[in-house]
Amino acid sequence: MSGFGKWNLGIGAVLLGAAVLCSMLDLIPAAVITGIVGLLGLSVAGYDLLDGWSERAELRRREARVRREREGRQRD
Repeated sequence: MSGFGKWNLGIGAVLLGAAVLCSMLDLIPAAVITGIVGLLGLSVAGYDLLDGWSERAELRRREARVRREREGRQRD
């Protein structure tokens, strides 16, 4: 996860905590707004995590393909 994703994860978690606190204090409009923004932050962090995983998987696939091609050339 990149630095951007970690920041979004932290900010999203804090905002969701603030939304829970606001709802306990019956500040429903503030709870809804902070909850939505917090979920948005967590969603961006999740997207960043999935993007990093897919990028690393693609690099592993490329590396495996290059190895197979090299092994095929060495056999010939």
